[in-house]
Amino acid sequence: MKRLGLLRHAKSEEEPSTGYDFDRELSAKGRRAAEAIGRFIGTKVAPFDRVLASPARRVQETLNIALDAMGKAAPVDRAEDRRLYLATSDSIDDVIAELGGDADSLLLVAHNPGLEDVVLDHVPAKGGSPLRDIVAQKYPTGAFAVLEFDIDSWADIGGAQARLVCLTRPRDLDSTLGPEIAG
Repeated sequence: MKRLGLLRHAKSEEEPSTGYDFDRELSAKGRRAAEAIGRFIGTKVAPFDRVLASPARRVQETLNIALDAMGKAAPVDRAEDRRLYLATSDSIDDVIAELGGDADSLLLVAHNPGLEDVVLDHVPAKGGSPLRDIVAQKYPTGAFAVLEFDIDSWADIGGAQARLVCLTRPRDLDSTLGPEIAG
């Protein structure tokens, strides 16, 4: 069995100072969300063997804050791959197949819509999981999911079915991290 954690970067600033989307920084709310999700992963989820991440600034900031909050549970083995920047589900599967190696569990930190599509592509719609319906509605910034695959090698991830065993959003941990409600 292989276990895949999917962490979407936390809330970022709307406009990057450089003008490039790749350089967008986390907002103050995003930094708080990354810390909350990191604490959750570090205390409630079995540790991951390896991290694969997009090199985009908002992903790297999310990852660094979350890893600090995970404490001793934080994985040490870490790889960045430019292909994860705004990647499709198929591209994400390709990176996992190539870089997953012999790790039994991976934490992938990247962007939407790719992460949402990974869940929707691998978890069957019929009988898959009530959590899948939530992902189909929205996989918000800072969301974290865990998929379990009955495969022996990450090379077999393409087309494999998975079980969605965990879905946590920042607002599930702290209501002030949820969406702004117009009053």
